[in-house]
Amino acid sequence: MSVGLLNTSVLTTDLAKKSFAGMITRLMPNGMSPLFGLTAMLPSETAVQTEHGFFTKTMLLPEMTTSGAQTSGATTLTVTSTANILPGMVLRVDEGNHENIIVNAVISSTQVSVVRGVGSTAASISDAVKLFQIGSAFEESSTRPNALNINPVRITNYTQIFRNTWGISDTVRQTLMIAGETNVAESRMDCAAFHAADIEKAIFFGKKSQSTRNGQPFRTMDGLESIVGTLGNYPSYYSAVNAFTAGSTTTYPQLEGYLDPLFNQSTDPKVGNERLLFVGGTARKVINQIVRLATGTFYQVTQNTTEWGLKYTTINTSRGTFNMIEHPLFNSNTSYSKMAVGVDISTFRIAYLGDRKTQNKEFNMDGSEANDNGIDAVGGTLTTECTVVVKNPPANGFVYNLTAGAAG
Repeated sequence: MSVGLLNTSVLTTDLAKKSFAGMITRLMPNGMSPLFGLTAMLPSETAVQTEHGFFTKTMLLPEMTTSGAQTSGATTLTVTSTANILPGMVLRVDEGNHENIIVNAVISSTQVSVVRGVGSTAASISDAVKLFQIGSAFEESSTRPNALNINPVRITNYTQIFRNTWGISDTVRQTLMIAGETNVAESRMDCAAFHAADIEKAIFFGKKSQSTRNGQPFRTMDGLESIVGTLGNYPSYYSAVNAFTAGSTTTYPQLEGYLDPLFNQSTDPKVGNERLLFVGGTARKVINQIVRLATGTFYQVTQNTTEWGLKYTTINTSRGTFNMIEHPLFNSNTSYSKMAVGVDISTFRIAYLGDRKTQNKEFNMDGSEANDNGIDAVGGTLTTECTVVVKNPPANGFVYNLTAGAAG
């Protein structure tokens, strides 16, 4: 009971109408669209035009690489590039006694003047050795150093229009079925499932394009595979392409090697190193086989139990955790069934164009504003215009062709 004016604060949990993605999660938790459904629990973005994007910066970590061997007495070093190197930087030689040097001046794009052996002994430096910046140091009353700026890069994707229609004759609408929902409810539910599945497929496998179709503007969006596997239109400093193809057999060290690079990126400092791992049925069996072969544990039987066997749903690697979810979409063919997709959900967003967040427009229904004159039928159309935003692609990854596990 509530007394007085009814407001949203007293509404029973889940009584209010959900978003389309939220409805899919609640009514079809084991359906074809788990990732799209999860977006209902994440902040969404609003696209204000058909090209949607964001600006990104990645922290600069200056370094140099020697070009040719350098003697212990050399105070002018020849390197492959002096990009992002400034006077006053202290760099550590990545070999020998790990000599520290300080940069006096940048002479050219391939040469720097340095002070050798800062707090250590100068030693010869081999060819192709890295020197990593470990800070900066300046004398008293020094002049102001040059500024070093990180230029933002704009990342874009196109919004894609998804449409699915349900429709039945008015005769079928009035026909009672022996079991199940009404024909209208069943048709609506089928349409919703198809609509969500279409969006889910594009989220994983879409490729960005822009052209015309039937004389009208036409766009498709980049999905996870294009963004993560090829880095699409992402900047060159996203150098790690986390897309791997397994061999005919896979050991635990090999599996960990495929998954490990996903933890080289930190997206949310409030959340630990945890990812979702969407897998096909074959990939799931292979991963369980790999773990059993690696541990030598094949079954577990306790007294008075009627169950036996082991089923692993969480993978704890040396650097993080994967919560495994079998994706029904991946079981639609043998190739997808062997696939595993690691997703850092905190990097992932759906951006909807304005208010085009799954609109439902019906025709010839009782009370419906729309009438399709001339057809003795009822129906409706779901329309969504949205795009995928992944703000840290290297925190995600694909593993293909998980065929069989092996000990190792």
